[in-house]
Amino acid sequence: MSKISIERVDLSDREQTEALLELLDAYARDPMGLNEPLGEEVRERLIPELKKVPGTLCLLARVDGKPAGIANCFYGFSTFYAKKLINIHDLAVSPDFRGKGVGGALLKAVEERAAETGCCRVTLEVREDNRARNLYERFGYEYGEPTMFFMTKELE
Repeated sequence: MSKISIERVDLSDREQTEALLELLDAYARDPMGLNEPLGEEVRERLIPELKKVPGTLCLLARVDGKPAGIANCFYGFSTFYAKKLINIHDLAVSPDFRGKGVGGALLKAVEERAAETGCCRVTLEVREDNRARNLYERFGYEYGEPTMFFMTKELE
């Protein structure tokens, strides 16, 4: 049986940040991502810019010591509850490790961190055609009533 471990990414640790970039690039190449690799400029800027963002929480999953998945999250705030929340911005598992419990382990780790830090909820966005919706539903994520939509306006 493979051993899954989850660690918080130290954005000053080169090995961890390289693993984060490689996993994020694989996610970007996937049809659920951008369907193309991360641009070189993004790869160069990402870690320095993440270091500047208050409330950044990046988790790295390893299977038998090998990088297998990431959860890039950001703390936010709920004005209706007057408490922090965590938004999962990216949850990605390398194709080689899908179906082995990595996504569930990452979700569990995010939820544990949310509870430890007094958050009222964990949020995420998911595409309608994303196969990971089944995982999120198994973990108790709901669409809410009324149903909310995540909208985007590109500025560049």
